[in-house]
Amino acid sequence: MIIDADTHITPTGEGITFEELLGMMEKAGVAQAVVWLQPPYVREHIEQCNRYVYQAVQAFPEHFIGFGWVDPNLGLERSKDLIKRCFEDYGFYGVKFNGAQNEYFVDDPHHVLPLIEEVAKRGKVLAFHVGADAYERTHPFRIAKIAHLFPETKILAVHMGGVGFPSLCRAMVEFAQECPNIFLVGSMVGVRDIDYALRNLGPERLCFGSDTPFSFMHVEVAKYKALLQDFPPAWRERVMGENIRSVLGLMS
Repeated sequence: MIIDADTHITPTGEGITFEELLGMMEKAGVAQAVVWLQPPYVREHIEQCNRYVYQAVQAFPEHFIGFGWVDPNLGLERSKDLIKRCFEDYGFYGVKFNGAQNEYFVDDPHHVLPLIEEVAKRGKVLAFHVGADAYERTHPFRIAKIAHLFPETKILAVHMGGVGFPSLCRAMVEFAQECPNIFLVGSMVGVRDIDYALRNLGPERLCFGSDTPFSFMHVEVAKYKALLQDFPPAWRERVMGENIRSVLGLMS
């Protein structure tokens, strides 16, 4: 079963709806997808977008795995309330932080770490945009700092340092070698970086992701299938679905 660990939806008309995403999944042969809101968005609409993700999960629980989104620029107390709602009202598996889109340092001790703690203390999963497009704010070393601060919390490093040039993927792999609670989502990254991650981390720490709609899901699936032909069949099963199921506690 293929699970896409990085997809975006929105109710605002600026991206794709969950119905459109479902059609893309069918075309690509993807059974389930992790879904979070699609940037860019109006900051004040974040709650509306999180609620839309919840509605998608309610409509198709067998296909969608919901994650919330929080923007620390909304203020500490409001952001804490958003996180509480993500888990208590929506039952999300985790929360994503995007310091590139929302312009903040992901390890800011005053404005972000208290929010990360709110997620960690509930035993939920942290997801971070980790990209060369905003390397100061989302650098792999900042993710490693967070991983050391919260060693019991599982962390998804989305894009694993890619989404820009030059790529920071090798740095992300090196930090992941130090931090067993970091798992890489290889979305919007080159095949050489994916290959490097597999050969240096093994098959247990990398998850397939497409970054739909910013890339074509069926093309990303084909890319991964072609690359994974050079590895044992069991590795393909792990990367294309089993790993993200394990991270989220979905393994039967």
